[in-house]
Amino acid sequence: MQEKIENILKNIPQQGFIKLTSDKPAGISGADKAALIRKGNVFFNDGEYEKAKRIFLTTGYTDGLIRIGDWYLSQNNPVEAIRMYWIAPAPDRVEEWITKASGAVGKWLKED
Repeated sequence: MQEKIENILKNIPQQGFIKLTSDKPAGISGADKAALIRKGNVFFNDGEYEKAKRIFLTTGYTDGLIRIGDWYLSQNNPVEAIRMYWIAPAPDRVEEWITKASGAVGKWLKED
């Protein structure tokens, strides 16, 4: 059991689990926001996900944040995916992953 706990602790990201913020997106005019979102979509489609993420976070673009979360899942990074879903907000996706995580923890607790 101790070995499993140690393995779990090794996989915790250095920056911690989830950093949440209640800050509103930057005060950007509608035209500037639309232009930034278009640029973020170009970055996303070109595979420049970190650049797209920065723009989507800045503008508070829900769909973009969800797509970034989906990309993190495809990269086997569920912690960052949940963070993006939480910020988006996409409560249905957050709930899905909380359910999966709680099931895994429950299974670990039942094992010796």
